Amino acid sequence: GLLVRLGLRTLGAFAALPAPDVLARFGPDAALAHRLARGLDERPLQVRVPPPDFAVQVELDPPATRVDTAAFAAKSLADDLYRRLARLGLACTRIAVEAETEHGECLSRLWRHEGTLTPAAMSERVRWQLDGWLGGTAGAGVPMPTAGLSLLRLVPDQVVPDAGRQAGFWGGADEAAARAARATARVQGMLGPEAVVTAVRSGGRGPAEQVTMVAWGDVREPSRSPGPPWPGRLPPPAPATVFAEPRPAEVVDAGGRPVGVTGRFIVTEAPAHLSVGGGDGSGGDGGGPGRRGGADVVAWAGPWPVDERWWDPESARQLARMQLVDATGRAYLVCFDLAAQRWLLEGIYD
Repeated sequence: GLLVRLGLRTLGAFAALPAPDVLARFGPDAALAHRLARGLDERPLQVRVPPPDFAVQVELDPPATRVDTAAFAAKSLADDLYRRLARLGLACTRIAVEAETEHGECLSRLWRHEGTLTPAAMSERVRWQLDGWLGGTAGAGVPMPTAGLSLLRLVPDQVVPDAGRQAGFWGGADEAAARAARATARVQGMLGPEAVVTAVRSGGRGPAEQVTMVAWGDVREPSRSPGPPWPGRLPPPAPATVFAEPRPAEVVDAGGRPVGVTGRFIVTEAPAHLSVGGGDGSGGDGGGPGRRGGADVVAWAGPWPVDERWWDPESARQLARMQLVDATGRAYLVCFDLAAQRWLLEGIYD
């Protein structure tokens, strides 16, 4: 009605008005109607410069069926990719290794690095991946390609500004760190990337759960955050020796009767003797109490109750951890599984 009173009786007359005046007089809704009357889209195009495509690839003719053949081509790709990024002051921290076979099969795997990937580091990871694809060491659930690789592509999945490298006090890089890195990379090249791992502090209640093993060179991220509180967590210090698989144990009182833990996490009797099965003799791999003699308990602490995932019957567990000390001053970390009604030796304190 307002347009009619202003003498604008057609869409053409309305479209002929200056766009800034329409917006200033009638508001954003009228500006949108004005754009439609002029035959334009609802909103203007957002013009931007597309990001550069850093992906590099090479066609393998004849198709590669051997790791060394494909790895030789990958080395030149890594050098080319590194130069492209360096010209723009960028560095790659995560790279995707992609390959295609003669039969049209597409293979892909992401590799990350704690720092920035150098050409040598890229080449190593490509070689590890090629060995997994062509050598059959990619792991369970990864299908083997039915033909040779006809195309190899490297795609930088994550790039960051290249901050350079921190030189040593007297100039140059830390030679000891460089030698260690070269030796580690050589071991990984011979045994695989998962053969060399480092420990990262993680969240958890038991000592084995508080460590995440990360392959050397990968981002050091824990599987569980150590920040939130963990009720029932074992107090420090942690045992010096932690067994990968807890060992069956037996805890009895002074009368030889088995010691247990009730559903309210109360010890039924005072522990007096600890013995461990599985051949953990005093002259073996940790100096623990052997199957025959065992160790007399002179002091103990705990229990520290653990009641996890009580809402899920399949993964729920109830544990009670205790520290036992023998006459020689050696301390042991034992755990009582309430569901299985058995003791386990988890670690030994120095």
